[in-house]
Amino acid sequence: MTKWLGILTSLGCLALAPSAQAQTYPSKTITIVVTAAAGGVTDILARAVGARLSEKWGQQVVIENKGGGAHVIGAQQVANSSPDGHTLMFAEAGTYVINPNLYKEKAPIDIERDFIPVTGLIRIHHSTMVAPTLAVNNVADLIELARKKPGEITFGTAGIGSGPHVNVARFENAAKIKLTPVHYRGANPAINDIMGGHTNMMMVSVSLALPLHRQGKLKMLSIGSDKRLPQLPEFATTAESGKLPGYVAGTWFGMAVAAKTPQPIVAKINAEVRAIMAEPDFKQRFLDRQYAERMDSSPEEFRDYIRAETATWAKVIREQNLTIGAN
Repeated sequence: MTKWLGILTSLGCLALAPSAQAQTYPSKTITIVVTAAAGGVTDILARAVGARLSEKWGQQVVIENKGGGAHVIGAQQVANSSPDGHTLMFAEAGTYVINPNLYKEKAPIDIERDFIPVTGLIRIHHSTMVAPTLAVNNVADLIELARKKPGEITFGTAGIGSGPHVNVARFENAAKIKLTPVHYRGANPAINDIMGGHTNMMMVSVSLALPLHRQGKLKMLSIGSDKRLPQLPEFATTAESGKLPGYVAGTWFGMAVAAKTPQPIVAKINAEVRAIMAEPDFKQRFLDRQYAERMDSSPEEFRDYIRAETATWAKVIREQNLTIGAN
């Protein structure tokens, strides 16, 4: 009897262990790994959410930018971290649903195997912007120039498989033109080369392009939404400006932790982040400034969304013959 009582007590302690971990979580510094260079939307989003988490939890939150390798380097760091919720991944859609479809060989990470999705974060629209010296004033001009000079116009990306990469690849297909990609570790270094005239064009978030357009440092030609934004009615949609019916360009961002992270900890992170996203002050200070919409959800809903998006992009990539190569 004593033996069996001991066994039952041990099993009870094991069952209670995850809940106890969640009660004491976080017990040390939180690291948010951003799978892109500093200055882009992923980085800005991570810093905004991280600052509020630090205030709520009374723990330091450190942001680590791990761009490069088609955003795989940062993702691998999170996949290999201790599954205790103290390392979080903030990544753009490409990391979750595009790269797995682009790799011809086995991908270095497996989203289903290596991660637990925590929540979606935001969706944004991508603008079409060009270097200030490029002799075009709208998307139709850009298409006409590209047809005259096939392969000569370069476009910057935030990494292979990122939104700024695949959205331009889809643009090439829709417009029947050929452009040449230049891959960077994130949006910010790519934008710097656009301003300097070293790269010709890019598709990137409205929030990053608009201030530079207004300062005359680049030309923002259009916005990839399905209709004109009420806040910026002066900008045509990319479909409208380029006579490309149905074309839209944008991306989304989400949050994940290493596989085997206890469910109570995942639930606690999810609840805290969703509470932050719902704050009126956060909406005003961050979401509105990014021209972004919330897409936070339960972990299960985000997992199902990733699966559905992966299937959708598999079809797009197959039909448009996109590859992981740099061309």
